[in-house]
Amino acid sequence: MNSCFVKPAVSGRLLRCVFMVALWLASFSAFGETSRPPGHYLLPETGNIVGEAYTVQVENEEDTLLDIAHAHGVGYEEIRRANPDTSLWVPGKGTQVQIPAQHILPDVERKGVVINIAELRLYYYPEVQEGETPRVETYPIGIGRDGFDTPLGITKTTMRLEDPAWYPPESVRQEAAERGDPPPSVVPPGPDNPLGQHAILLDIPGYLIHGTNQPDGIGMRASRGCIRMHPDDIKAVFEQIPNGTQVNIIDEPVKLGWDADHLPHLQAFTSFNEQETNMNDLLDIVNYADKLPEKSAQTLIMK
Repeated sequence: MNSCFVKPAVSGRLLRCVFMVALWLASFSAFGETSRPPGHYLLPETGNIVGEAYTVQVENEEDTLLDIAHAHGVGYEEIRRANPDTSLWVPGKGTQVQIPAQHILPDVERKGVVINIAELRLYYYPEVQEGETPRVETYPIGIGRDGFDTPLGITKTTMRLEDPAWYPPESVRQEAAERGDPPPSVVPPGPDNPLGQHAILLDIPGYLIHGTNQPDGIGMRASRGCIRMHPDDIKAVFEQIPNGTQVNIIDEPVKLGWDADHLPHLQAFTSFNEQETNMNDLLDIVNYADKLPEKSAQTLIMK
């Protein structure tokens, strides 16, 4: 008789414990998901799209559009294209700002570092332990301006330097001399050093992935061929990327993606070789879209 009353009581406590543990695990999981830094994603089980576009409201009157872009892991060109009618320097408190934080993963091997210069974006695929979910980190970058093209192809990292000194190349010295302002033979670490505090050398002589003392140029074609990152972004990957990591530098201006519902998405950017590559790639996408079922083809949208 007594056991009939004891068992339900024990079961009730057990059920409450199970419920509380489940609630704690759900909360922990949600916290872990929301606390992941901007641009850090688990690789999708279906499709090749990570992140999502969203809207934020300017909270501080002094914030520029570039400040907001940096806080949300996007670059200059990305934030300008998403908000063409918003003031770059004074967006204004209360202004709604679109954050283009949805990315189609480049159509190459997901290994090491992938740099899509057309997109002005770097993707890093960290090595994971067995049983761990593969993930990707993506960051806006600055690349070479006209006449200082960032070279394409597969290379690797060779050395990591903290607080590097900068030795101005001959082209820089000549330009400065013509202006009557010759630079020193070496610029020591500090606020005047254009390499910032961290540099990762590539197995291409003279080319690096490095920080910068001019972060407003991230998301632009403004360097002399090197890949620039926000100081805090390169600091985040500096210790993660070991020497010998593969670096694949590509020019993929048009990317076709599939979401979890198997619906197609399209992202298009200005090509490194914009006249020929963009037209050929767009024609390929149009031809591919013609072969899709009618419902799927109607969902193909430009990003």
